[in-house]
Amino acid sequence: MCYAPGIDTKLTLLAAGLIFLLALVLGVWKYRQIVVSDDRRAHVYVDIAHRAALLYAFATLLIAVFVELSAWPAWLNLTAAMVVVFFFVAAIGSYIWHGARRDTENQFDPPAPGTRLGMALLILGEIGGFAVVFAGFIVGQLS
Repeated sequence: MCYAPGIDTKLTLLAAGLIFLLALVLGVWKYRQIVVSDDRRAHVYVDIAHRAALLYAFATLLIAVFVELSAWPAWLNLTAAMVVVFFFVAAIGSYIWHGARRDTENQFDPPAPGTRLGMALLILGEIGGFAVVFAGFIVGQLS
């Protein structure tokens, strides 16, 4: 008998794979900047984008495991997981933006208008989205 994961797990795994692919491409960009710079360093936000994408790819993979083992319906798991993925990708996109523009070494100094609201939404989205999936795992596997 062959086991097939649910659509919520499949789409979360797809997101993990796409983020990992992005991380690999960002690694090429980082390498290129290292090679051509006098100090053999990439711009700080190119480095951050590369590292963040690597970490977020594996975090998304971890979320996929909790999605698969959750007791909640697929629509709820997928919604919660994609909220987290949205904020992961938005953060990477912001790092790419700053790395391409070379406009800052600290995106919070000075903070752009809406930064506090954006960070509050990111915190709620990432923690809340994961909490939903993790609660589903606890209910499905430990109760």
